[in-house]
Amino acid sequence: MGKTKELSKDIRDKMVDLHKAGMGYRTIGKQLGEKATTVGAIIRKWKKFKTTVNLPRSGPPCKISPRGASMIIRKMRDQPRTTRQDLVNDLKRAGTTVSKKTISNTLRRHGLKSCSARKAPLLKPAHVQARLRFANDHLDDPEEEWEKMCGEDETINKHVQEKE
Repeated sequence: MGKTKELSKDIRDKMVDLHKAGMGYRTIGKQLGEKATTVGAIIRKWKKFKTTVNLPRSGPPCKISPRGASMIIRKMRDQPRTTRQDLVNDLKRAGTTVSKKTISNTLRRHGLKSCSARKAPLLKPAHVQARLRFANDHLDDPEEEWEKMCGEDETINKHVQEKE
C-alpha cells in the first residue's frame, strides 16, 4: 500500500480540538472528510506524544532497494567467491552508488557473511595436474611401491612378513 498525502497541521489540530470537545472519531471524520481510522491514528498520536507534528523517523533511509538487496543475496548464494567490489560495481551499473561497508551490512542483515575472496584459488591447474600425475604413477604396482618405501627398515619388513 502506497503512502498517502500528509494532512496539514490545521486539519490535525482541528481533529484534536473536536475530540477534546467530546466528538467521536466517525463524526469528526465525516465533518472533515477523512476516514475514522485516520482520525483515530492522529488522536492516538496526540495522546502519546502531545503533538500533531509529523516526527522524523530514526536512522537514515536505506540506500539499497529491496530488489537490489535480493540481487546481491542471489549473486552471493550462486557465486560465494564474489567480492564486495564486484557487488558495488553491479549496483553502480543498476544506478545505485553504495560503499563496500553498505554491502557488508546488507549481507549481514540477510544472514550472510561478507568475506574478501582469496586472491588465488587454493590449487592452481598446474598443481592439480601434478598431483594427478603423482597419483597415477604410484597406482601401477602397490606392492612394489610399498617395498621401495619400506627399504631396509627391519621393523616394517618383519611386520609385513608376519601378516603374510
